[in-house]
Amino acid sequence: MPTEIKNKTHFTELINSGKTVIIDFWAPWCGPCNMISPKFEQYAGQHAEKDSVIFAKVNIDDASDVAELLGISSIPTFMAFKDGDKLPNGQVVGARISDLERLITTHAV
Repeated sequence: MPTEIKNKTHFTELINSGKTVIIDFWAPWCGPCNMISPKFEQYAGQHAEKDSVIFAKVNIDDASDVAELLGISSIPTFMAFKDGDKLPNGQVVGARISDLERLITTHAV
């Protein structure tokens, strides 16, 4: 199950944890977000035993400070971070499962 990021402090702690963090930025009213969310949660479950990867979700309505910090203007958006930085090719915007799979297979190692 993905970790729920509630605020900027929690976000900062996670991305500086030394682990790869893959984040789903979403909102409950977003149809495409609701469509792809089960796939994201499936990937999180498949990687649950990997101590080097954290899957997380940010509800942009509840944690708008995090969305604003990163300039999230469209959802769903998926981002990958490590050591406080967004990874190269570490962002996917939209609900294309193939793009999400590429992000995860590239960074969840």
